[in-house]
Amino acid sequence: MTKQSRKAPVANSGKFYIGGKWVDPSSTATIDVIEAATEELYFTVAEARAADIARAVEAARRAFDEGPWPRMSPGRRAEYLRAIAQAVAERTDDLVQLWPRESGILASVVPTVMEEIPAAFSYYADLADRYPFEQAAPTSSGEGFGMIVGEPVGVVGAIIPWNTPMPLIAYKLAPALLAGCTVILKASPEAPGAAYVMAEIADQVGLPEGVVNVLTADREASETLVRDHRVDKISFTGSTAVGKMIGGIMADRVGRYSLELGGKSAAVILEDMDLAEAAEKLTGATCFVSGQICASLTRIVVPRHRHDEMVEALADRFSRVKIGNPFDTSVGMGPLATERQRERVEGYIEIGKAEGATVATGGKRPKDLTRGWFVEPTVFGNVDNSSKIAQEEIFGPVLSVIPAADEDDAVRIANDTVFGLNAAVFTHDADRAREVGRRLRAGTVGQNGNRADFGIGFGGFKQSGIGREGGVAGLLPYLENKTMVFDEKPRYAPD
Repeated sequence: MTKQSRKAPVANSGKFYIGGKWVDPSSTATIDVIEAATEELYFTVAEARAADIARAVEAARRAFDEGPWPRMSPGRRAEYLRAIAQAVAERTDDLVQLWPRESGILASVVPTVMEEIPAAFSYYADLADRYPFEQAAPTSSGEGFGMIVGEPVGVVGAIIPWNTPMPLIAYKLAPALLAGCTVILKASPEAPGAAYVMAEIADQVGLPEGVVNVLTADREASETLVRDHRVDKISFTGSTAVGKMIGGIMADRVGRYSLELGGKSAAVILEDMDLAEAAEKLTGATCFVSGQICASLTRIVVPRHRHDEMVEALADRFSRVKIGNPFDTSVGMGPLATERQRERVEGYIEIGKAEGATVATGGKRPKDLTRGWFVEPTVFGNVDNSSKIAQEEIFGPVLSVIPAADEDDAVRIANDTVFGLNAAVFTHDADRAREVGRRLRAGTVGQNGNRADFGIGFGGFKQSGIGREGGVAGLLPYLENKTMVFDEKPRYAPD
């Protein structure tokens, strides 16, 4: 068993971090954070109201318009990013306590995932020396001297989901800070712990006041952040339904926005793939954060004559997953994050049955667990791709196995969705994986598994979002290109 501390490792949970200080909320409203595996109160945080959001926006606006941050060189800002990277690494043990309790991820895998967080801040720090924030550009007339300058987009509202809060904080905050933006970090009510840790780190490394502001709010107050004209850009990760609303609001006021939304990702199984091996890979990925991952491969598209064998292989592997407390090192899958989320997953399981799909394994709550929001990993066979369980994001450990007549039909099925976030081609022939993968309409395509890579760039086609996070592509949404044309080359202009 892993050591299981009971006290939340966050300070000032009754306050907000605004303008470089821990400040009192405008009301007595609070949010209870409930431990997913026990249904017990873990800790309580202050709930932001519209007045608190406005205060955070004002602090970020002042810091951008009047403070030193946007006027620092990228290299100077990179020094802060490196300090943040070091401080995040030192808080790994705290995240090992927070993340499993809030979202259900296994505590044993958090340290490995956490290695990515300092690396993200370090990556963007290193990018300060490599990215051309100023570059020469020939003028159309051939006269004078032209430049393209990448300047910060301004004040950013970063809205963080509950399933993987710390990684997504990193991939929004690091590029925004490198660009010279100031940020309001809005944590989810279900999992605010990582945002509080980040606020403590911002305070620890001495970021100028107002550069990073942190609070927790539910949907109504969060909408005021999106509507505030002083916020230049919204970066949102969450459901497609909320993303559409945000996109509409931002379009109305011509604000900038990037959206990382839902998915219904397909795994296309080619003829040469060993099905037991595919089932092993799919099981591990499905059980990660109990299937509460937008990029999860939930539609398994397999040749019709291999359908039953695929279902049997998945059912065998899924049925052997031990479900329980995420701090138990023998457990293979923890709980869902909230009671509401379990009800959603169970509702879709019932819909799948009613639609005529076959439950090969799972579909129920574990009999030996009377506390916590657990559900068995579930495999449906004989799924029609037009059904709700094949078309709508369930956000839980539920797979749909869909038979295809041939390879062209498999590609058609994989692309027959409003989403386009992730996909995979299961084959040991890299050339075939490339050939089929180029036909799939998805922001990421991996060979033999979920190969989403934020170091390169992550985002979706179609209703899976707008923009990219991670890599150089993840910096671009936080920059505005300014064209400058001079009579002659300025002394310190780039060549």
